[in-house]
Amino acid sequence: MNKVNVYGIDGSIKETVELPSIFDTPFRPDIIKKSFWALMSNKRQPYGADPRAGMKHSVRWPGKGRGMARTPRLHGGTGRAAQAPNAVGGRRAHPPKAEKNWKEKINKKEKSLSILSALASTSNPELVKARGHRFDEKLTLPIVVEDSFNNLSKTKEVVNFFKKIGVYQDIERAENGRKIRAGKGKRRGRKYKQPKSLLVIAEGESVHKSARNLAGVDVVKPDQLNIEHLAPGGVAGRLTLMTLSALKYLGEKQWIHMK
Repeated sequence: MNKVNVYGIDGSIKETVELPSIFDTPFRPDIIKKSFWALMSNKRQPYGADPRAGMKHSVRWPGKGRGMARTPRLHGGTGRAAQAPNAVGGRRAHPPKAEKNWKEKINKKEKSLSILSALASTSNPELVKARGHRFDEKLTLPIVVEDSFNNLSKTKEVVNFFKKIGVYQDIERAENGRKIRAGKGKRRGRKYKQPKSLLVIAEGESVHKSARNLAGVDVVKPDQLNIEHLAPGGVAGRLTLMTLSALKYLGEKQWIHMK
């Protein structure tokens, strides 16, 4: 069973603890990706065109024998086509429909296995480096800190702590990697794209407010952990920091596939 260091607020090593057995879960990238895309599909907002779009014209068809295509045409003698899918301003042949069901289902045991597999991947330095994260080579993964970390109420206190243990360079990587999105999404409320950096698993409300505004950082409580936090984009191995009590909570939780 792997052992990790518990770091204090001053950056020093306070003690060494054994990781719970859930961190021995086999790496299953197929289940992780399946669970991630099921979550993304269920978050998707249905959209569709107006059912009457392109059909709000008064049209007629003069009949055969006039040397013109059999296309509905506007009243008024202009001969302009309307309403048909091939006409300018006409309806679409197969528009997106708001009633389409985007939901995807996943087995409870698969969902539980995906979270545990992604959680175990946070202890693998090779997988964490493969995601592009930057951290001090001397750190033990996942990064476990003492519970007093929950009481940090200032962002500068959190930044100083991250610098002491050697993970702030990953936040700088995320900040420098921010770029303007290519395509139409930039005018739909998602102009910028930014890499993910550190995942913080902690219970305290203070640290949730002080750390959440750092570039690429996600702060989540251990009972709200999901595959989107642990494997953004469906790729496991996220650089993760958690408090000692959060580690104990995850180790003692009754996971479905372990019953």
